Amino acid sequence: MYGPGPTRAALLLLGVRLSALWSAAAVEIYTSGALEAVNGTDLRLKCTFSSFAPVGDALTVTWNFRPRDGGPEQFVFYYHLDPFTPKNGRFKDRVVWVGNPERYDASIMLWKLQFDDNGTYTCQVKNPPDVDGLVGTIRLSVVQTVAFSEIYFLALAIGCACALMIIIVILVVLFQHFRKKRRAERAHRVMEIKSKEEEKLNQENKVSVFLEDTD
Repeated sequence: MYGPGPTRAALLLLGVRLSALWSAAAVEIYTSGALEAVNGTDLRLKCTFSSFAPVGDALTVTWNFRPRDGGPEQFVFYYHLDPFTPKNGRFKDRVVWVGNPERYDASIMLWKLQFDDNGTYTCQVKNPPDVDGLVGTIRLSVVQTVAFSEIYFLALAIGCACALMIIIVILVVLFQHFRKKRRAERAHRVMEIKSKEEEKLNQENKVSVFLEDTD
């Protein structure tokens, strides 16, 4: 009568623990989330990951792209022991593998950005037995020129403040230098005047002695 109860509870508890262990073993992906880049430039799409299992030969990296204006998902890049790039399409000859699995890096480089590269890029890493986990996403905006943000203004303000401090320090140093130089010149001039006065006094004394001797 009471037999199935504890057994069912034990199985339920075991299932919860296995589920927690499975979640803890999932691959975690880290990306920048959103990027803004200038048309015609090259851009590194950074994707790093952490895995419960050691990185092995079974590791795979998949990059896909979905245009901002809609449309089907497009293949960008695939890695399994060796990198595989698209043979046709918009990303042909424009994608380079710059990742390093041993350092948990699955990044790629995208060359010569175009306005139609606007959209969402997804980075998926599988490292068996860790094959579960969320897919990393990067929302890319390709613009004509990069808009100034608060960070740029803050950096500009800090740079101007540093430059102003350097200028003030230089002016203070120059002021002290010229002040010391002027004091030295003034002291030298005073010494010259004293020397001339002493020489004149000596000449007058010599004349007085000469006149006394002639008398």
